[in-house]
Parts: sequence; structure tokens; C-alpha cells
Amino acid sequence: MALKVKAVEKKIKFTKNENDPGVWRYVMQPELYIALTQAKVIKEAALRSGVSRGVMKACWDAAGEVIKAWATEGHSVALPGLGTMRFGLRAKSVEKVEDVKAGLISSRRIIFTPTVDLKEELADTAVQITCYDRNGNIVKRVTSADPGTVEDPENGESANSGENQSQGGGENQGGNGGNGGGTSQGGDNTGGDNGGGGGDNGDNPDQ
Repeated sequence: MALKVKAVEKKIKFTKNENDPGVWRYVMQPELYIALTQAKVIKEAALRSGVSRGVMKACWDAAGEVIKAWATEGHSVALPGLGTMRFGLRAKSVEKVEDVKAGLISSRRIIFTPTVDLKEELADTAVQITCYDRNGNIVKRVTSADPGTVEDPENGESANSGENQSQGGGENQGGNGGNGGGTSQGGDNTGGDNGGGGGDNGDNPDQ
């Protein structure tokens, strides 16, 4: 099994100036298969576990409700076989305590931390890259020889500055800036990661 990635030649502009000619760059992003419905996942899980589809759906729904309830109470909740999930936020930092207010929060986040087994599985999976030029023609195919490094947000690992960050099946998110800055872990359920946000204009991500 291999991860499929496409590198598409796109024009990237680094300013909002209409006269900026931009530059052509090959931007990589994952190629995803069709989105699997919840019903299909439940059916497959029922077949693999030997329980009925109705029982599996009831367990699936109950687990989802428990995870949602506990995560919104500030807990880091285990996702069986996958990792943990918790909520965080991005907020601007201020110098004076009297300036602290809810309006400083720019966004709320869902933070997923994978298990060691899942990270190892991803690291060991081959990556096949198909290159498309600006006209949509396939010009090259290659199997990546990258070291298989998997980012770990809990340890402050993020994309290096200057790298493109892409999300599966979508457009490239930002052509010239990755996330920079380190993180510092906070106390229990307080979320204390203060790092730089590539495009957040001084916002601090709380992870």
C-alpha cells in the first residue's frame, strides 16, 4: 500500500499586488480516494469484529457522544487504536492583564495526537508522487525517498518555514510560509503551547 501524492504546477503570488507576476512552483498535496460514509465504516467494522451492524452502530454512536462530551469539558480523550483528541485555541498575546478578553481568541481548534503505532505505520508507508504541469499533463512519476518523519504537535514539531502545507484533496494552504516558533507545554487541561503562527499575525496557538 502507498500514499498517493500529486505535484501540480501552480502560479504562486507572495503579495496581493495585482502587478505581481508570481512564480510557477510544483505544489504537492495528497490524492484522496472517495470519502467513506459512516455507514460503510460501520459495516466493515461489524464484519471484522463479528458483531451485528446494529450493535456496532449503537457502540459507534455512544462512543462519539462520550468523546464529544468529555473533549468539550477540557479532557484529552482516547480514540481507540488511533490516539487522543482535545480542543485548543489560537489567541493573540497581550502585555497587560487588563487587556485579556474573549475577543483575543481568533479560532478554536481540534487537536489530534496519533499513537506511536499509527505514526510508525505512516512513516513506513511509501509515497508515490505524480507530477502535473500547468496544462494538466503528467510529466513525471516518482516514489519518494523521504525519511518518513511524522510531525508531532505535542512535542512542538511543525512544518519548517518555507515549506508548503497541504491538506488532502484541497488547495495548498499558503505558498510561502509554514508555522514557526516553538511550544511550551502548559498545565493540566489549560493548554499552554505558545508558538508562532505563520499567518496569524501574532496569534498564539494553544495546543
